[in-house]
Amino acid sequence: MLAIIKYLLKPAFFGLAIALGILFAFPEFRENSKQLLDDYTDTPLVSYAQASRRAAPAVVNIYTRSFLQSYVNVDTQLESQGLGSGVIMSKQGFVLTNLHVIANSDQIVIALQDGRVFNADLVGGDMITDLAVLKIEASPDLPVIPQNDQLATQVGDVVLAIGNPYNVGQTITQGIISAAGRSGMSSTGRQDFLQTDAAINRGNSGGALVNTRGELVGINTSAYHLNDAADTYGISFAIPYVLAQKIMQGLIKDGTIVRGYLGLDGQKITPLLASRLKLNETRGVIVSGLDPSGPAGKAGIQANDILVSIAGTDIESIKQAMDIVAETRPGSEIMVRLYRNGELLELPVKITELKLPTRPTSGR
Repeated sequence: MLAIIKYLLKPAFFGLAIALGILFAFPEFRENSKQLLDDYTDTPLVSYAQASRRAAPAVVNIYTRSFLQSYVNVDTQLESQGLGSGVIMSKQGFVLTNLHVIANSDQIVIALQDGRVFNADLVGGDMITDLAVLKIEASPDLPVIPQNDQLATQVGDVVLAIGNPYNVGQTITQGIISAAGRSGMSSTGRQDFLQTDAAINRGNSGGALVNTRGELVGINTSAYHLNDAADTYGISFAIPYVLAQKIMQGLIKDGTIVRGYLGLDGQKITPLLASRLKLNETRGVIVSGLDPSGPAGKAGIQANDILVSIAGTDIESIKQAMDIVAETRPGSEIMVRLYRNGELLELPVKITELKLPTRPTSGR
């Protein structure tokens, strides 16, 4: 055994002696090694602490309770119903969250990260975007989320999701913007989302999605699931800040959002679609479905018509068309230009009010 140990140690000592000899013979090696160590320790850390410090205090926990009628006696009692998150948008005490977070609740309690607790009033909600505005007591020391009206979010931007998942306390997860303009994930199929791989779990709904400057990018709303029993990680959605801000202002002003309704569905005409359908036009939207009792149907618009202009604006996509109609006051008459069998027509259409879905969208 002793012979084996000597056999193993002999080359180790021999190698160490050679290394020491080289270091003494060539001092610059020692200096280079020290410089490498200094460079490593001086390298700044990749950290999002500043963004977190700017944004996190303005993200609140939301708890809801509802009155339940007891079958034993006539008394009613408050029972905890759900939890979510919200974002303080102004010193006036306006808080933005998801409508499904506070739907069907009788009491809404908001807890700030500094320990303050407020009862909140519902200012208004919008089922189509699944947004709601709450009001708490105004205070000059309320933390407000940083906002940038010139924000231009791009795919690949690093983002942080802030919320209260599973009521474990405020949690921050990190990811990137995976895609923009995602639709079809809401009950109406019209809502556009930002897609991110930052984790959004139950309780995160209504929380903030912020960039590396701590500026609000979107309102976290949902995560995608294959089914009720399986989670699909890395696919989460947020409502873009620009849309959320616009809806919030409308709710604060009127308490509700009124949208125009045209009553049709369509598909953007691409060169491939035009070739397949043997169309002369390569622009606009081809009508693929109609509500017979809707404004479009009553005005004489037909399936397979090609819409090229609505209210004087050239149409490039069905989303653009619906946005123009949504912002048109119900009762207004607009002109729709379209091609039918190669003939250009111009039809007047009287816009009606869009009927809302019967319940808020589901999410996290």
